[in-house]
Amino acid sequence: MAIHVKRAFKYRFCPTDAQAAELSRTFGCVRKVYNMALAARTEAWARQERVNYNQSSAMLTAWKKTEELAFLNEVSSVPLQQTLRHLQGAFVNFFSQRARYPRFKSKRKSRASAEYTSSAFTFRDGRLKLAKMAGPLNIVWSRPLPEGSVPTTVTVSRDAAGRWFVSMLCDDPTVKPLAATDAAVGIDVGLDHLLALSTGEKIANPRHERRDHARLATAQRHCARKEKGSANREKARRKVARIHARITDRRRDGLHKLTTRLVRENQTLVIEDLTVRNMVRNRKLARAISDAAWAEFRSLLEYKAAWYGRDVVVVDRFFPSSKLCSHCGALQEGMPLNVRTWTCDCGTVHDRDVNAAKNLLAAGLAVSVCGAGVRPQRRTPGGQSATKQKISRREP
Repeated sequence: MAIHVKRAFKYRFCPTDAQAAELSRTFGCVRKVYNMALAARTEAWARQERVNYNQSSAMLTAWKKTEELAFLNEVSSVPLQQTLRHLQGAFVNFFSQRARYPRFKSKRKSRASAEYTSSAFTFRDGRLKLAKMAGPLNIVWSRPLPEGSVPTTVTVSRDAAGRWFVSMLCDDPTVKPLAATDAAVGIDVGLDHLLALSTGEKIANPRHERRDHARLATAQRHCARKEKGSANREKARRKVARIHARITDRRRDGLHKLTTRLVRENQTLVIEDLTVRNMVRNRKLARAISDAAWAEFRSLLEYKAAWYGRDVVVVDRFFPSSKLCSHCGALQEGMPLNVRTWTCDCGTVHDRDVNAAKNLLAAGLAVSVCGAGVRPQRRTPGGQSATKQKISRREP
């Protein structure tokens, strides 16, 4: 089955002083337009009126003609139009009850980015030139774009550590479904070990944040002692941001390698539906759970499985995978977190995590056979979760 994949390729680049000034000015204008449009739509909402994208675009045209906002004409108009489209998408998600009401962008906390469509940039012979700029960007090509692919959208961003990135969205013809296989694996996430597989393999938790915790704490203390608004405080803040970026980059790199390996080796991957948002409210485990990045692991696994023709089965969170004996099916009354190994009445000695992975695999295969949805009912309205699936039988 042929699939059409649009993929973003992200690269670092080193702007000149003029380019950095132009992009910083563009980021500020994008944020200004977004906040003004959101304020206008909020006021209209209070009057029980709705403002759509076309009306917001007309407002932007009127704003540019005023003396106070004439500086909006100094940057490319495309990123300003794109931020209005993003705001429209945010309201669509709000009215569909998929997201909260849109919030204003902060100068210090919001992501500094600008999106350019094909009418606002040129890409020839590996050289990318944006609108309102005299020369191309000095991009560090860490990997080539797919042969014959042309970017349709370019997003320029700057992170808290001061690093500049350009993300190019283009068609990737190299992404094709892998050859089908009979291999299936149950995956149980944890903190002692990041993953426990139904095959018995355990993957260690690298604990990236813990490895740099001492350096991060020292840098944060130094930053807190600096006078607010001073140049020294900005230098200290950048140092803290660089440590955070190092942790994030290593964690994401490890998860990409791990999920790619699992998707390539297995046709069916069974995971447990975890409410990470609620679990991080536990003050004793919040740091460790966030460092393990269970939600990001699931996200990467799902979209890569969709790319390569694999199946991800999500088992209901109330399925007692840890308390159920994978050998005889007996259910234990309780299983505290400090119990890592236990013995069933049938005499089988279980590793808690491996046993949970085996039970998840069995439940996931039952889902595939019985036709339950691959997602729990809370994620897909009208679907059925693995533990609630019932086989309908016809009377003879």
